[in-house]
Amino acid sequence: MRRDHEIDYVIHGEEMQCVEIELDPQETVIAESGSFMFMDEGIEMATVFGDGSGRAQGFFGKLMTAGKRLLTGESLFMTTFTNIVVGKQKVTFAAPYAGKIVALDLMQYGGKIVCQKDAFLCAAKGVEVGIEFQQKLGTGLFGGEGFIMQKLEGDGMAFVHAGGYILERELAVGETLRVDTGCIVAFTQRVDYDIQFVKGIRNMVFGGEGLFFAQLRGPGKVWLQSLPVSRLAARILQYGVGRGKEEGSVLGRLGNVLDGDGF
Repeated sequence: MRRDHEIDYVIHGEEMQCVEIELDPQETVIAESGSFMFMDEGIEMATVFGDGSGRAQGFFGKLMTAGKRLLTGESLFMTTFTNIVVGKQKVTFAAPYAGKIVALDLMQYGGKIVCQKDAFLCAAKGVEVGIEFQQKLGTGLFGGEGFIMQKLEGDGMAFVHAGGYILERELAVGETLRVDTGCIVAFTQRVDYDIQFVKGIRNMVFGGEGLFFAQLRGPGKVWLQSLPVSRLAARILQYGVGRGKEEGSVLGRLGNVLDGDGF
């Protein structure tokens, strides 16, 4: 039996997606501030302090959950949407930028998913949105996600969003996947997350991929994104200020000269 609210959903769209949540009477969905798109008349919206799961006891407990959200760069408040009428009602949430929305049934993944800091979109009430500290110094400094990631715990449905196309990989025991440090969206709790040096001086200097890979070791499931929002923002800024296509390597400077842009 689930402790969290059981919700039905439909994901609409391709590149700019939204998720439509259907709520039975007295069912609630929690969402990040700013993700709301539209809702039926019988839905009541409320802003709550903390993660909105309803599991924190007393003011101190809510303060702790709010503090954890602050560490991940999110608001101290979460928005809840509750069906207060007799029939079924719907509320819809939109993705913040081009990409995909992934539906995660936490019950199927042992009750816990670790994801990048800004991935969470919405979830059934009862799902706890917390923080996951990276205990390895190198992973925190060079893994691309920092020392703090988001943690989703519970047995209900949760929805995360990431840029570009989302690829799922199931890793066997001991199977290793090397990933660009910005492309990790989420992984299950048994996956080991570490870093690995890029081999070869030429690869480090001219490869344009930095000095480190993120290393994911099974068993477990991982979700990867083809277009991290940081990469998209960097490209927009690069072309917005009139720079040429540098591709992340020192040879890009030469390309700018050949294009007539200079250094």
